[in-house]
Amino acid sequence: MHITPEELEREFSLTTAATRLDFLSRRDSGATTLNTVASDDPDDWSSFRDAETTLDVPESLELLALGEVIARKAHDSQLVGFRAALRGGATWEQIAAALDVPPAEAWAAYHGLIERQERSRTLDPAAAASARDLAGSRPN
Repeated sequence: MHITPEELEREFSLTTAATRLDFLSRRDSGATTLNTVASDDPDDWSSFRDAETTLDVPESLELLALGEVIARKAHDSQLVGFRAALRGGATWEQIAAALDVPPAEAWAAYHGLIERQERSRTLDPAAAASARDLAGSRPN
């Protein structure tokens, strides 16, 4: 089995991916010496006693891929948040404050999300046009 974000994205919801990521993260103390490859005798079970992590290679790769899955899902949900805020009457200054960026950068990010979802065909052209209209003019 290849562990990729695409495989895990199909398998896990955002909540499940975050829970699994948290579980795997807690199992690895992070206290091991950096850049050290374990080279213990695979038949010597006593080596587990001294290990600082209980993650095997597939679980470590899963941990990496889950982080990417969560980042992608969170990034994709931003468009929903933008549109909800704009429909509710939020200003670009308020949206920018929520993102901790300048208003023009928030506006550009919103348009970037529209373009990304339009390219991936998640958003049809009519919905993309509607989303662009909702944005109004670029703030100064």
